[in-house]
Amino acid sequence: MSNEHSTPKFDTLAVRAGNIRSDHGEHSEALFLTSSYVFASAEEAAARFDGSKPGNVYSRYTNPTVQCFEERLAALEGGEKAVATSSGMAAILSTVLGLLKSGDAIVTSQSLFGTSNVLFTKYAHNFGVSTTFVPLADLSAWEAAITPATKLFFVESPSNPLGELVDIAALATLAHKHGILLAVDNCFCTPAQQLPLALGADLVIHSATKYIDGQGRTLGGAVVGSAVLINEILGVVRTCGPTMSPFNAWVFLKGLETLRIRMTAHAQNALALAQWLEQQPNVLAVHYTGLKSHPQYELACRQQSGFGGVLSFEVEGGREAAWRFINATQLLSITANLGDTKSTITHPGSTTHGRLSPEAKVLARISEGLIRIAVGLEDIDDLKADCARGFAALA
Repeated sequence: MSNEHSTPKFDTLAVRAGNIRSDHGEHSEALFLTSSYVFASAEEAAARFDGSKPGNVYSRYTNPTVQCFEERLAALEGGEKAVATSSGMAAILSTVLGLLKSGDAIVTSQSLFGTSNVLFTKYAHNFGVSTTFVPLADLSAWEAAITPATKLFFVESPSNPLGELVDIAALATLAHKHGILLAVDNCFCTPAQQLPLALGADLVIHSATKYIDGQGRTLGGAVVGSAVLINEILGVVRTCGPTMSPFNAWVFLKGLETLRIRMTAHAQNALALAQWLEQQPNVLAVHYTGLKSHPQYELACRQQSGFGGVLSFEVEGGREAAWRFINATQLLSITANLGDTKSTITHPGSTTHGRLSPEAKVLARISEGLIRIAVGLEDIDDLKADCARGFAALA
């Protein structure tokens, strides 16, 4: 039976989607390090600028390497189009600026990355966009927070750092009933383990800095969705300039090629470490969606094909104990980044969520004894041994 017209599967798209060879016939994706492009005539330049003729104009908003990354990520997420940005936060900001105006309102979760919280409460507020925070999993709270001004629901699922979930399909139904857009931060699962657009979301947002790179090398972000929505966000990138560099796009393209393989290995290690942590006497709670003890385990199994590589756990003794644990480790890298092949450890209350008010930390359940580990690709026995050093410091 001929497969000539079959749709390529995920792993094929991850290594081939978006790649258009130049006249040189290169096999690997080309890296176009150029700020501008030469036109054959003044007439062609005018046509490129006004959009009547396709082609590259200026690398602030059109570059072949960046476009290859955008097309590949869109294919993996099942979206019509993607726009790449200079960071994950730039992706969120560009979405807000492109789709909202003064007087509009956002509803988002209390379980939110600290910098995203600051962006919504301070900087979006400065432009007249208000934000209401609700419990992530409580659909009735989302509905109660809707006003005529509400134009966007924004969620992380799983959330950072507690791995909380929302029923994306149910939230999408609620949003669309009221003419509201749903944006999902898919950083923890990536398209290798979750497809929010297929569940009804309108937009998927990424910090490509994390698992899409996978080795802690470069900064970048992206938004994926319909061409109509992405074109509005692209207008912000074109005008304001939070642009992904061609070199970073090339690095991300290489990361996408191994994304599923790495995410499978990250999740395998994270589950083994989470199960081990549950057995330790100094641990008050372990937060990882792959644990059967997780209150939303069944939902995770239903809407994710994997559980990601990030877990968090709480130790007795608050911040002093958490810092002693972290300082006693020797293998884990003490850094707030995640998604690296190297495992990282951090204290969210004083780093990623350190700028939150005490009240916001309580709502987000960021306790002083909370520790987050982004589990890398080291041998699991070595990771357990390093955590054992941390527990020994608490004895």
